[in-house]
Amino acid sequence: MTEEQTWPGEWLRAVLSLAVLRAIDAGATYGYAIAARLEDAGLGAVKGGTLYPLLGRLEDGGLVEAEWRAGEGGPGRKHYELTPAGHWMLRDQSARWARFAELTRAHLNDTTTEERHD
Repeated sequence: MTEEQTWPGEWLRAVLSLAVLRAIDAGATYGYAIAARLEDAGLGAVKGGTLYPLLGRLEDGGLVEAEWRAGEGGPGRKHYELTPAGHWMLRDQSARWARFAELTRAHLNDTTTEERHD
């Protein structure tokens, strides 16, 4: 097992919506491709039982639109695409997440706290 496959579940839950929006940002795509992009990004395997309900919530929230498309020689697939609100949310939340990560990193690396407790 690699490090990426062992991320604590609460960390993944905290960032998964944003990561899914990023995976869809390049254009309309379907669930399996989204999961593959997340895994390729190092987030580990996201199961359909987690991904598809999340996509439904993003759709209900107006952040993504879904459309059934005919498959090439196989069954159709539901494709997801960001709405203008989804693009805005991705930009806004990405900036906020980056700031949060920066503050968290600084706090966790703060050696002055350790010195006070020695």
